[in-house]
Amino acid sequence: MGGDNSKGKDSIGLLENDGGERECCGREGKGKRLWKKVKYQLVEYHSLPAFLRDNEYILGHYRSEWPMKQVLLSIFTIHNETLNVWTHLIGFFLFLALTIYTAMQVPNVIDLNSLQHLPDFLKNADLHKLQSELLTCLPSMPDLQRLRDEISSWHIKELLYNCLPVRFSSSNHTDVCVLNNVKDDLANIIAPLVISPITRWPFYAFLGGAMFCLLASSVCHLLSCHSERVSYIMLRLDYAGIAALISTSFYPPVYYSFMCYPFFCNLYMGSITLLGIATILVSLLPVFQTPEFRTIRASLFLGMGLSGAIPIMHKLFLFWGEPEVFYTTGYEILMGVLYGLGALVYATRIPERWMPGKFDIAGHSHQLFHVLVVAGAYTHYHAGLVYLRWRDLRGC
Repeated sequence: MGGDNSKGKDSIGLLENDGGERECCGREGKGKRLWKKVKYQLVEYHSLPAFLRDNEYILGHYRSEWPMKQVLLSIFTIHNETLNVWTHLIGFFLFLALTIYTAMQVPNVIDLNSLQHLPDFLKNADLHKLQSELLTCLPSMPDLQRLRDEISSWHIKELLYNCLPVRFSSSNHTDVCVLNNVKDDLANIIAPLVISPITRWPFYAFLGGAMFCLLASSVCHLLSCHSERVSYIMLRLDYAGIAALISTSFYPPVYYSFMCYPFFCNLYMGSITLLGIATILVSLLPVFQTPEFRTIRASLFLGMGLSGAIPIMHKLFLFWGEPEVFYTTGYEILMGVLYGLGALVYATRIPERWMPGKFDIAGHSHQLFHVLVVAGAYTHYHAGLVYLRWRDLRGC
């Protein structure tokens, strides 16, 4: 009986120990889950390590030293960097789509408005080749016989400007539909013979610089909270992207404005490239990223942009009176205003400095700066399209 009681007590003791261990393990599991939940909570500004303290007017919703997995997943959560990430990430995909679209739209025909530029091309065109090609390509219609006679007589310029407005039917009124169709056909026949699209690399360099800047900025805002080392690398990448965008923005206007003046073309493009490289090298200095250098950073990048006023003034002097020059200059002024306003907002930290804590999630200066940068780059894209069309039609 005694042995049986002893065994019973041992069994009870084992059960108690078992229950205690399960209870202990349960408490430990809950503790780990609670710790993970608390560990990846957003924190306030005063809780941040020194390397993450940049804007004292944004008071909360910070990520601080999270593991890389949680940092990457935070792209889909709400914090004070969410819109900083997505404003430039969306901008990156916008410019990627524009690059693909532009690559698919290399012109091989011209429209009716381009006929006014043909005399400039015809002066330098191979007229024998043009004559034979036109005689081969023109349809053999009775109403076009006079056009073929004009071409055979080398009256090409008169053909384009005197013959095309004459009616192409036997009626007593001008058949506008037929007239426009013939002019379209002639434009499409003549264009490939006398016009070949100029090189696109300066334009693609700008698009590449814009995509690099936008993607680098987006990645920087996503990953910088991981650690001080990662933050150091990401900020340098971000500054390099800004310098690349500003430098490559000069390439289309400088190259297409001065492609017939190699000395000035090389001078301006070389100068802005060297200035961009120098800016990137300066940005590698550790002191460059401190909050105290915020105004200096903005001023340096703003100075790079303002240096573009010199080639713009030179372009106006050389091509005064040509409408494309005024169109592109208007786009460039608008781009400069958008970039300048963005730099001003970034440096002054408006509007969050007026109401600290009210713009932590949305509406603070860095987000406005991002939107203005994308708008400025998009404006410059349209200026680039005008440059391409101008030089495709005008040549040198």
